[in-house]
Amino acid sequence: MRLDAIDKRLLAALQKEGRITNSELAERINLSPSACHRRVQRLEAEGYISGFVALLDARKLGRPTTVFVEITLAGQADELLDAFERAVTLVPDILECHLMAGTADYLLKVVAEDTEDFARIHRQHLARLPGVAQMHSSFALRTVRQTTAIPV
Repeated sequence: MRLDAIDKRLLAALQKEGRITNSELAERINLSPSACHRRVQRLEAEGYISGFVALLDARKLGRPTTVFVEITLAGQADELLDAFERAVTLVPDILECHLMAGTADYLLKVVAEDTEDFARIHRQHLARLPGVAQMHSSFALRTVRQTTAIPV
């Protein structure tokens, strides 16, 4: 199904303010509350909205250090890729894992308390991931822009 202008406005509003009430959302989009509710339910059912979450402040939670880790595997066999991906899902410090095209096979986004904590994560988890041939870590010095909002 294609998104119309109202659907796009709903999605944009929900990305910015996920806790908005249905009544407030309906008013902002210029719909009746029942029509707004039906559209949001349809967008969820069709998979445009995959869930609602609270975005937490990593700094306030004692995890201010973000590290991007490039991983090159020893091979490209499906079994190796699957084993690596399964193992990555078990490490709570890894927020994101992306299969890449280019020099590295995977790019991981890791959060840590500090460099010492990252050394622990590296030693206990990253160094034990299956099939890793090379690993390069880059520490983020400052976050210039961060959003979860996808342009609609």
